[in-house]
Amino acid sequence: MSLALDPAAQDLLFREARTANTFTDEPVTEEQVRAIYDLVKYGPTAMNQSPLRVTLVRSPEARERLVRHMAEGNRPKTATAPLVAILSADNEFHEELPQLFPHFPQARDAVFSERPVRESAAALNAALQAAYFIIGVRAAGLAAGPMTGVDFEGVRKEFLDDDHTPLMVVNIGRPGPDAWYPRSPRLEFEQVVTTV
Repeated sequence: MSLALDPAAQDLLFREARTANTFTDEPVTEEQVRAIYDLVKYGPTAMNQSPLRVTLVRSPEARERLVRHMAEGNRPKTATAPLVAILSADNEFHEELPQLFPHFPQARDAVFSERPVRESAAALNAALQAAYFIIGVRAAGLAAGPMTGVDFEGVRKEFLDDDHTPLMVVNIGRPGPDAWYPRSPRLEFEQVVTTV
């Protein structure tokens, strides 16, 4: 076996995991979300940047406000998922670098003093962290339904501020009936990997 991870865990995280489109009404608890974050916070980023911010949409009022900004086909999924998370990039993440990257605390000012540089770094590293978050949801035995069919500017104005860039909306819960679309094809190793 080439991988150290148990085959059942490989299936849970990747082979059998799918983007869920329906969910049961079983709640997703604060403890589950905390456990997910406490696992995925260890995923690597450049200079230990941690720009990902997670906004949990729990109240019916907030859910209604969010659903208005979803693409038509995503509205029913978001309206009925037990929990919805808005994942965004904090463009002021550099303020935490003295704590998170203590062997080079001056990185905050030396590398990230200009907003365009921060926005680019935040987008890349928060996207990495968002992927870790999705895998963490799967590790908790839950299904994730990440979506980018969203009016991002509307979501930013409704839930965030000018320093946060929304990346995706993720429905979270136990998969419901007919939760899966057929598995789409994937590229083979030879189509992706080049050795030089």
